[in-house]
Amino acid sequence: GLPMTDGWRRDNKGYGMKKEDKKKKRFWARLGKDIRVNYILYLMLVPVTVYFVLFCYIPMAGVQMAFKSYQIKAGIWGSPWVGLKHFRRFFSGYNFGGLLKNTVYISLYSLIAGSVVPILFSLMINYVRSGRWKKTLQMVTYLPYFISNVVLVGMLGIFLGDSGIVNVALKSLGAEGISFLSSGSLFRSVYTWSGVWQGLGFSSVIYIAALAGVDMQLHEAAIVDGASIWQRIWHIDLTELRPTIFVLFIMGLGGAINVGYEKILLMQNPLNLAASEVLSTYTYKMGLINSDYGFSTAVGLFNSLVSMVLLFWANRTTRKLAGYSIW
Repeated sequence: GLPMTDGWRRDNKGYGMKKEDKKKKRFWARLGKDIRVNYILYLMLVPVTVYFVLFCYIPMAGVQMAFKSYQIKAGIWGSPWVGLKHFRRFFSGYNFGGLLKNTVYISLYSLIAGSVVPILFSLMINYVRSGRWKKTLQMVTYLPYFISNVVLVGMLGIFLGDSGIVNVALKSLGAEGISFLSSGSLFRSVYTWSGVWQGLGFSSVIYIAALAGVDMQLHEAAIVDGASIWQRIWHIDLTELRPTIFVLFIMGLGGAINVGYEKILLMQNPLNLAASEVLSTYTYKMGLINSDYGFSTAVGLFNSLVSMVLLFWANRTTRKLAGYSIW
């Protein structure tokens, strides 16, 4: 017979098989059985899988444009190879420091404000006694999420423009108007807090759901022991929210540097360009406006690599400090 050493075992039919091969066989057997039992769930995964394959994985072949001098006639595969030329051009450019600074500043500002405010709002909602008021507050704060960026920027112009409602009110009171949309120093705050207002209801849904799962016996015991509402929030609610907060923070930090270009592009003007130009808008302008496809692909690839590094760093740091991580 076949030897039983060096990781070899006999299968049911008597043929020799390595332990690794046997594990793979068991895995595929279990997967096939699970598909037969839960075929409806796997059918629901098909459209999602097709979406990611078509729009996320197949387009990854275009990343090679970052290392080529792309020519439309030659195509991606026929364009000449230039190596790291586009990256050297980007890193040595006069605006590299400003682009990176604006992107990181706006990203961290949005991440912190967009995390803290929904947590505070969910805690407030959790202690509203009236169910009708609680549902009303959730509905009112959730509605702005359905407003498109174009409409939102138009609303900002109506309220915060030089001839907007706020400036008209200030001038009627004898005060000077404030250039909210033209000032570089105020652009980041207007962008961030308008985004917080727009996504408050949506961002707080997960926290509200997590608070709904907190055992009420913990609160009852704390009340019996004489704990105040602030002590209950600190020692019970925030403790129960900690895993959710860390996981969402890791995911948010991983995608923090990928600032959406649509809203910023709509809010940009020559007066605030120095503070509003970020990597995503720069990529859009260089690629679609200047038709410099290779260079814009290199900038986008650098953006993605930084996001990946931040994701791994955040996951490792939170796992060591707090014991929570995504993987």
